[in-house]
Amino acid sequence: MNVAVIGATGKAGQLIVTELKERGHEVTAIVRQASKLTEPNINVIEKDAIDIQTEDIDPFDVVVNAIGFPPEHSDKHVTFGRLLIDLFAEVKTARLIVVGGAGSLYVDKEHTTQLIDTPDFPEIFKPVADGSRLNLADLREVQSFDWTMISPAADFRADGARTGTYTKGGEELLLNKSGNSYISYADYAIAVADEVESGSVINGRFTVVGEEA
Repeated sequence: MNVAVIGATGKAGQLIVTELKERGHEVTAIVRQASKLTEPNINVIEKDAIDIQTEDIDPFDVVVNAIGFPPEHSDKHVTFGRLLIDLFAEVKTARLIVVGGAGSLYVDKEHTTQLIDTPDFPEIFKPVADGSRLNLADLREVQSFDWTMISPAADFRADGARTGTYTKGGEELLLNKSGNSYISYADYAIAVADEVESGSVINGRFTVVGEEA
């Protein structure tokens, strides 16, 4: 498949690019600074995310939005998410996959309480989590294109090992066999690549959890 990854120089984006490339997909990185790419021999569109145009994403079967923003710019999750929604409304073929957050996952069967609203949720992560939650709310209103958001477990570990497996859930926070909500970036990248290939959840969100190595 012909896949673009926005934010391909980020910690998650790099691993997603590598996973897709190793599976034989045609991968294009959409990045602000091509010099920061770690994966060689891939196509590159070098521009700021806010400058992406319809013609940049039109050639692709799937576009993965893996861009991350620091807490002080967490509002950009919403503004950039809305920019992509507007662009994809004009694209006829591409599907959007969004790297989401765990904060909007529900912690109860009734779906009345999200993780971000629990007493122990760290204050430092709330701005980014809320931005991702609002992005999800915007996506749920979309009717003009196909999208998927993938929320990682609460403990999303950049330095975690690649075990090669994960457990897939729905809208509720998942725990692993040790009772922890954990997944490594590497195993999350596998889940993203699997969804690129399968399109198993269209116009919805799911979560994944992994085992600590």
